[in-house]
Amino acid sequence: MTTITLDRPATVPTLSFDALQSFLYAEARALDDRDWDTWLTFYHKDCPFWMPAWDDYDTQTEDPQNEMSLMFYPNKQGIEDRVFRIKTDRSSATSLPEPRTNHHLANIEVVERSGTEVKVRFNWHTLTFRYGETDQHWGTSFYSIDISGPKPLITNKKVVLKNDHIHHVIDVYHV
Repeated sequence: MTTITLDRPATVPTLSFDALQSFLYAEARALDDRDWDTWLTFYHKDCPFWMPAWDDYDTQTEDPQNEMSLMFYPNKQGIEDRVFRIKTDRSSATSLPEPRTNHHLANIEVVERSGTEVKVRFNWHTLTFRYGETDQHWGTSFYSIDISGPKPLITNKKVVLKNDHIHHVIDVYHV
């Protein structure tokens, strides 16, 4: 007599929608609090951070290696370098004093779940105060998040700035 054993699928980690929202809110809070070291913990070491530009035909650029981008860091090391420059005032692009920011996230939706990866899309609106002036930036973000470890990690971040007619240099804390 032959015994047939059925392979049981490995347990795939899950992340509730509430936990996903909390994760996104905590990342935004780290920016608002200027808690750079905590903010960096949200990113996987290979995470690209890309903000495409709009071309003359109101279309986003598609290749950060060969076309204009408003921001592009190919991995976490680039993001860490930007934070280093912010923290040590070693960049002419750093806004001094650093602006106060307030991030609002809305319309958070899971667009795909595949194994240990969750892809999300959400809208954001950031108010920034500096030198007695309030500016605002808004757009849509697309994240891929790895949920396989003890803490979710952003593995891909694309930020689409909708109000791309800006008065000054835009930085990571604006989005």
